[in-house]
Amino acid sequence: MPPGRPRKTADDALIKSAEMLGWALGGIEREIGQTKDRLAALMAQAAKLRARLGRGRGRGAAAGAEVADATTGRKRKRGKMSAEARKRMSEMMRKRWAETKKSGKRRLGASR
Repeated sequence: MPPGRPRKTADDALIKSAEMLGWALGGIEREIGQTKDRLAALMAQAAKLRARLGRGRGRGAAAGAEVADATTGRKRKRGKMSAEARKRMSEMMRKRWAETKKSGKRRLGASR
């Protein structure tokens, strides 16, 4: 070290380290506040869009299904399959699996 420069002590390093951590924490807290503000603005915009979606005659792609609410994590409601539809699906799947088994093809990722 040059003779005119004071030596650093362990205490100096801790103070500077704590100061840096304080600045970093302040920056993170400021970023959290800005993110909360942006989230609030997006939530307000989403509420407006949901209100528009509920109005009018046609609901577009959301007709017959409830839109999932991202804030509460609720799943959308789906229509229940009739017994006849379940039976048709079951028969189709059995037919597909029988064809696959007959041809000897294995599904990708399947292990024995």
